[in-house]
Amino acid sequence: MSEAAGFSIKEAAEQSALSEDTIRYYEKIGLLPQADRKKNRHRIYRPEDLQVMQLITCLKKTGMSLDEMKPFLGLTYDSDLTEHPDLQVKLEQHRENIQHQINSLQMIIDVIDAKMTSGSMMPDACELAETTKRIPGRA
Repeated sequence: MSEAAGFSIKEAAEQSALSEDTIRYYEKIGLLPQADRKKNRHRIYRPEDLQVMQLITCLKKTGMSLDEMKPFLGLTYDSDLTEHPDLQVKLEQHRENIQHQINSLQMIIDVIDAKMTSGSMMPDACELAETTKRIPGRA
């Protein structure tokens, strides 16, 4: 279907990386607006709907729950996030969580690099659960 006429649910799923069932579920719980319907009752999605689907996908990657997403999805594209300090705090919390995950993954890479450099799998002092502890001898 052409972009001017809209997108079928299959096309929307392909472009948003969501499954058709997920799109239907998000509509059912109010995360997505109800899709327009063609005369044959098939769903039809606008480019704006696809943008919301892509935003949902991005927010999911931050670890945000579906309920936590709803206030963000209620904002318009013209909204100024500084006028919503509670949402800014939530985004910052998710950012910190992601940074913690990145730090933990970097520590794992450091362990792998150290094992590969030494050629030994002997256990060394290593705390992977906390970002404040590093492998001895590593910056």
